[in-house]
Amino acid sequence: MTTSGPVLVIVGGGIAGVTCAQELSRLNPDSRIILISSSPLIKAAVNFVKISRSLEVFDVCERGGDYLTETCPNVTVIHSTVTQLNLCHQIIHWTGGCVHYHKLCICTGGIPSVIPNKSEHVMGIRDTESVLEFQKRLGNARRIVVVGNGGIAIELVYEVRGCEVVWVIKDKSIGHTFFDGGAATFFLPHLSESSSPDKVRVHKRTKYTVCGGSKGEKGECGSALGPDWSVELSLTGRDKHKGYPHVNIEYECTVTDVLTPGQLNASGLHPSDWPHPQKPKTEAQSSDNKGETPLESADSARGNLVAEGTTQVTDWPVFVRLSNGRVYGCDVVISATGVSPNTGWLREAINDDRELKLAEDGGIIVDTEMRSSVPNLYAAGDVCSVDWRDHSRTWFPMRLWTQARQMGAYAAKCMDAHLRGEDVMLDFCFELFAHVTRFFGHKVVLLGCYNGQGLGTDHELIIRTTKGVEYIKVVLVSGRMVGAVLIGDTDLEETFENLILNGMDLSRFGESLLDPGVDIEDYFD
Repeated sequence: MTTSGPVLVIVGGGIAGVTCAQELSRLNPDSRIILISSSPLIKAAVNFVKISRSLEVFDVCERGGDYLTETCPNVTVIHSTVTQLNLCHQIIHWTGGCVHYHKLCICTGGIPSVIPNKSEHVMGIRDTESVLEFQKRLGNARRIVVVGNGGIAIELVYEVRGCEVVWVIKDKSIGHTFFDGGAATFFLPHLSESSSPDKVRVHKRTKYTVCGGSKGEKGECGSALGPDWSVELSLTGRDKHKGYPHVNIEYECTVTDVLTPGQLNASGLHPSDWPHPQKPKTEAQSSDNKGETPLESADSARGNLVAEGTTQVTDWPVFVRLSNGRVYGCDVVISATGVSPNTGWLREAINDDRELKLAEDGGIIVDTEMRSSVPNLYAAGDVCSVDWRDHSRTWFPMRLWTQARQMGAYAAKCMDAHLRGEDVMLDFCFELFAHVTRFFGHKVVLLGCYNGQGLGTDHELIIRTTKGVEYIKVVLVSGRMVGAVLIGDTDLEETFENLILNGMDLSRFGESLLDPGVDIEDYFD
């Protein structure tokens, strides 16, 4: 399609980049939009559903570039990498071409923060290509070490079967990024559930479908994984007759060294024994803890969830040494310790003296209209770092696929407005942090300052929990709700969202706010 309008270039074929291109095509159909992706496949958000004003769910599917060009006629998808970028003259070069742009949006996402080492047995998981490589290695694995405590690590530990798992986390409880010790206690029993290797789990949310490989040019990472990335994958180790893995959680420690068998022998270190299984508490022992709250009993539930028949061998291809002194042998080490903004390529590509300001974490600093320090250059998704956290007390940035989609759409809105010389009001989606996902088979909704982010000690918690069914926590400041965690099918997300946004004083309800006999929806809908 030939257009005479402005040239708008987007770099990155992930959720943020594709959403930005789609929204620009809708807002400015006369423009010429070019999306440059290092991967032959792009990530598209489909089946988008708005649950409430702030909460949303969608499927993520990998498609060829034709998917975007067929639905957006003024978009051209180029499978290539950026080689040069002249910020002064606004010219971008890629392998095989170049163009003068009016607006440029960087959406290159993040890259996995892999443990520094040169071992072939250590790998990071970030995109579909790395997941498929892990699946291949897992097929012959007797034991794996998972390092990290975020979403990918949690899903891996829960989904893997047929091998032992050493889970190394730096925090006092599992899933610290997403929930507190009380919620961790609620989830811990799921790591020791008995299950058939062939049992199919029911997922009530839509599924992510892998449509092909995603490896980009020069071995670059493909786009980030979407929701439920592990649902349709078979993550089974060598012992396919085992159900759930034997899981040993190593708390409050990090990996200090990765050793070959020769290095281990030379060091004089010896592999640690696999811990003995914990004995389940009797009813009498359990009754002693009846006065504890979920938060108080979190440490008591932090045991190693292992079973009989664990592997006691020394012929491992790689060993990890932990900061607590323990040494474990394994077949593969999975580094799932988060991501860093993918901006390293910019230092090589920029060929003029114009300075692009980056945050301490390497992200492109953007203002409330997604603009960087360079005129006509924008950024969205994991690659950017927002410079406007004080706008709302109950919103904060987190590198999630939901925020990547929101930022991509908002960046397009800003680019289009600026072409017309207009300013833009910050989108409503940045008023309240809202994320819905699934962990350990349970629906999880996170709202506002759900873990007391930025509140210091000036807040109180009210908690209601039913073992194996639900866990509800609200965060209150001066009697007003500022955050909530909802685990299970509580159907309270919209009500709590309204309470947070409206700032209603709830002091008169006290702890009865979460009383099961009180229908909160009748009061506040």
